[in-house]
Amino acid sequence: MERMVGHEVADALGRLLRRSTRANLYAGLTEGLGPAVDDTTYPVLSGLARTGPCSAAELAGEIGLDRSGVSRRASRLEAVGLVRREPDPGDRRAVLLTLTDAGATCVEAMRERLAARIEASLAGWPADEARIFARGLRRFVEDGPLGGEPATDAVPG
Repeated sequence: MERMVGHEVADALGRLLRRSTRANLYAGLTEGLGPAVDDTTYPVLSGLARTGPCSAAELAGEIGLDRSGVSRRASRLEAVGLVRREPDPGDRRAVLLTLTDAGATCVEAMRERLAARIEASLAGWPADEARIFARGLRRFVEDGPLGGEPATDAVPG
């Protein structure tokens, strides 16, 4: 494989991972889902969908925010019934954040929106090329230089 491919992928990843790129994506995925659901709270909802119930500190590591930032965002989501705080059964001093049924429904709506946006952007591609891209991207994420965590159905964030 020629050296330029690595540079091309690195450049594309750089554009993909920019905060402004993520904020624009999240804004489109959260539009109209309620006043507490926006580009800043999206990572909390998405992260809880991936991890299940966890502490604010654990979620902070998962989504790249500090614990206090997670707590503030979770409080906004809790106020509208999308997240709740529960005692940790393994440590009565600790509190877990968890999605409510309404929160899970909200995440499902965002997943559907994301899938529709991806499908629309690939609609002009030959079907075989789109399938090859999907397989290659999954393989790159699972086996590539980014950490190799198992893929989930959760929305990115």
